[in-house]
Amino acid sequence: MVWWIMAAGALGTGARYLVGVWVLERFGAGFPYATMAVNLIGCFLLGMVTHFSAVPVGSPELRAAVAIGLLGGFTTYSSFNQETLAMLTHGAAGAAALNVVMTLAGGLITGWLGLVFARQLVA
Repeated sequence: MVWWIMAAGALGTGARYLVGVWVLERFGAGFPYATMAVNLIGCFLLGMVTHFSAVPVGSPELRAAVAIGLLGGFTTYSSFNQETLAMLTHGAAGAAALNVVMTLAGGLITGWLGLVFARQLVA
């Protein structure tokens, strides 16, 4: 089981890197859009996995590989923390506050939307 989680984690980290490159090329480095994007996408998908666990859909091993490995490798609290602290230390308190509010509130909302979406897919 641990090997499946590790393999899925490798896929998640690779996807996180690619999202970061794509976002940086399009929006620049002024605000941590890439970190916010992967965290919000991850919350949505984990909301779906939560419902799939309750129904259940798929094996427990598959759900663990997706939730712990793939999404654990894809999302990043530590980058969110570091980027927010960097904005604070550079005098961008407004941007830091926006990042915190959008990430936390957005994470709750997208997680809930993922749960609702999954319920529509699988009753």
